[in-house]
Amino acid sequence: MDRYRVRYGHKIKLAEWDANDKVAYSGTKEEAKAELADLAQKLAELQDMLYAQHQHKILVVLQAMDTGGKDGVIRSVFGKIDPQGVRVANFKVPTSTELDHDYLWRVHQQVPGKGELVIFNRSHYEDLLVVRVHELTPEKVWKKRFQHINAFEKMLVDEGTTVIKFYLHIDKEEQRLRLLERIDVPEKQWKFSSGDLKERGFWKDYMQAYEDVLSKTSTREAPWYIIPANRNWYRNWLIASILVKTLKELKMEFPPAEENVDQYRPQLAEPEA
Repeated sequence: MDRYRVRYGHKIKLAEWDANDKVAYSGTKEEAKAELADLAQKLAELQDMLYAQHQHKILVVLQAMDTGGKDGVIRSVFGKIDPQGVRVANFKVPTSTELDHDYLWRVHQQVPGKGELVIFNRSHYEDLLVVRVHELTPEKVWKKRFQHINAFEKMLVDEGTTVIKFYLHIDKEEQRLRLLERIDVPEKQWKFSSGDLKERGFWKDYMQAYEDVLSKTSTREAPWYIIPANRNWYRNWLIASILVKTLKELKMEFPPAEENVDQYRPQLAEPEA
């Protein structure tokens, strides 16, 4: 899995990353889907332990171009988790209240508490991407945000949060096919937005912006993973595998009972009449 982790200080060129890559899995698509079901169940069990232990906090960041598959990852990878212990935060166009504060204000309100797993469907990185591509913020302003975000995420880690960031990497041709599918398939037409076509026209600019984000904000504390995402089955299997491995490394345990529960066994020894 480390082949997909962006090394600290490494300069990223996305053209060198194959969106169709599947070298980490030697089996078939069907076998990977079966493994994914097992991984999703294991992730659910680990989340139960996370919730019960009430010690660790997990933040998963999902970023991608339009049609990149963020919603699909949430459904396929996290679908077996108890809804009480997972929360999805979506970051859309800032409200007037949010704009009255610094750009990380709304983000900090959504980070996980103890025992919680939170998924950012888009994130604070939009304030390094959209504002740059569409020139909504002066360059001298957004350039400072690399340092801001690195410091913000380091603070989260220092306070007990595990931060895992995934960039879902699709190529421009795959995006074209997925947008066409949203036009051709009636059940998917509700997803189509002409704004996606407008954003597609800025593909080169977005790739340059993402390259800087991945190069400058993949730290030892909060690494980025570049996930080949043209193949949905591989994307889901890979993300689930990384998450299970990361959560296992926390060596979580269910906490002991707060009192001697055996003393109550006699009261339940016989069925009541």
